[in-house]
Amino acid sequence: MSFRIQALSPAPFRPLFDLDDAALAAIGARRMIADAPHAAPCRVSLADAEPGERLLLVNHRHLDAPASPYRGEGPIFVREGVVQAVPATGEVPDMLGRRLLSARVYDADWMMTDADVVEGRDLADRLEAWFADPAVSTIHLHTARRGCFMAAASRA
Repeated sequence: MSFRIQALSPAPFRPLFDLDDAALAAIGARRMIADAPHAAPCRVSLADAEPGERLLLVNHRHLDAPASPYRGEGPIFVREGVVQAVPATGEVPDMLGRRLLSARVYDADWMMTDADVVEGRDLADRLEAWFADPAVSTIHLHTARRGCFMAAASRA
């Protein structure tokens, strides 16, 4: 059994970079400049922004299944001008591997079947174990401390 980490598509975020600060504020978004290494993980490139890089902090609905009580949304960073990352099967991007993560395991009906806190360096083994269960459909990865959505994992 193996897995693949999925980055968000850049398409819905590209037009936001053309908005002025007032228009961004009206939709609850903020233009930011990364000010420290590893402080602004981009959910499209699956890489941390470098200090000085422009990015947006926006609200994103990461689980939008209408029949699920686990619907959820929250803040994410998106770097300007990046392309969507496509990690290889079984690859854990460094952005995830360096963080303490909260993993939320869902079945095909978007019901949570398990959850745990995982050191990023141990994530590959944990994902393999969870996806060994045929009932597991998707695993959402969040930062453990702030709870922000990072990426999804699916069976490869």
